Amino acid sequence: MSAALALIAIVALLLALRQPLIVMLLISIAFAHLVWGQGKLEYVIEDMWVSMDKEMLLAIPMFMLCGGVMTRGSTAKRLIRIAAALTRPIPGGLAVACILACMVFAAISGSSIVTMLAVGSVMLPALQEAGYDKRFSLGVVLAGGSLGVVLPPSIPLIIFGLLTETSLVDLFVAGLLPGLLLVLLFAVYAVWVCRKAPTSRFDWQEFRASLRAGVFAMLMPVILLGGIYSGYFSATESAAVALLYALIVEVLVHKEMKFSDLQGVVLEVAKLSGSLFPLFAVALSLSMLLTEHHVPSQLLTVMQQWFSGPVSFMIAVNLLLIVVSCVMTTTEALLILGPLLTPMAVAYGYEKAFFGIVMIHNLEIGYLLPPLGMNLLIAMSAFKQKLGELAIAALPFVALMVLGLVIIIWQPWIAMVFVR
Repeated sequence: MSAALALIAIVALLLALRQPLIVMLLISIAFAHLVWGQGKLEYVIEDMWVSMDKEMLLAIPMFMLCGGVMTRGSTAKRLIRIAAALTRPIPGGLAVACILACMVFAAISGSSIVTMLAVGSVMLPALQEAGYDKRFSLGVVLAGGSLGVVLPPSIPLIIFGLLTETSLVDLFVAGLLPGLLLVLLFAVYAVWVCRKAPTSRFDWQEFRASLRAGVFAMLMPVILLGGIYSGYFSATESAAVALLYALIVEVLVHKEMKFSDLQGVVLEVAKLSGSLFPLFAVALSLSMLLTEHHVPSQLLTVMQQWFSGPVSFMIAVNLLLIVVSCVMTTTEALLILGPLLTPMAVAYGYEKAFFGIVMIHNLEIGYLLPPLGMNLLIAMSAFKQKLGELAIAALPFVALMVLGLVIIIWQPWIAMVFVR
């Protein structure tokens, strides 16, 4: 018991000292092996090798490549054109179109940042040119990009599944309705803010033309998610299908990308994967050791003295995750807290897939909160805006995301109704 608390104290100290994540994980796993692993640090390498022998790890770089290919191509522009044609009669239709385009692009790329950059680079100038308030326009782009965190096939969901041995199909299915709930909340808010804005008549000719131009882009999430939910192929196989489909569409159909451009995309993904996969190896190794020696159950014994029931536990966890999301990236928070909190949540009666959605939703909010909100930091460079301006622009949408989180926790069926 004291060793488990000492491990938490070490992690807290390293966080306070602002040490890199790899340093925190290596020190934590060295401590764990010294205390619970008979002092044989050579087991660390063996555990890292075993922990990385997982097929679902292949899904992460393939979804990254898929997002990179579509960003280089014209998928985002074609999706935006369809959404804009569809929402013309609605007050704030262009803002709603931005949210819908982000929803579909996120359901293909699995990445929040890729979604924000691909859609936002087109929509932000269009919104401001159409007379939308600058702060509101920034908020729409930032919030729309964050949908890539919870909507399947989300890369953070894949990471959570790896760390906690949760079915990716269950996580993807559980994330669908919560993601659509956020889309609805964002769209309703956009319509309300722009309720006095002028609208235009629905143009069937433009809608048909946009569909013809973007039919292959629209088919991507249908093929991808339909194949997963029908059981026709696994989540990892879906990543390969998505990548192949994106290459065929962008290179051979849209002809907006050349095969020579693929080298640059592969190099970018390789650099990012090279920084991520050592972290996964250490974190998965630590998770294996902690589980083997029942460390989560020891921590649960302590937690039960403070929180007598599942409601008080869930409130405490949500407050913790909101704070953590402000000072750590989603990947860092998942790698450190996922293997510790998930067994406790299961012991309190929560399904792993449901807790995964709650955890990811909390960390999604952190994408829009300073000082380390990833969407804010990337948007500073991409859109040439100050951090404070971006944070203020995102505040209404942060409130909507908190509302969505409360609704999901209050009504768990929203996440679990389709989970087998």
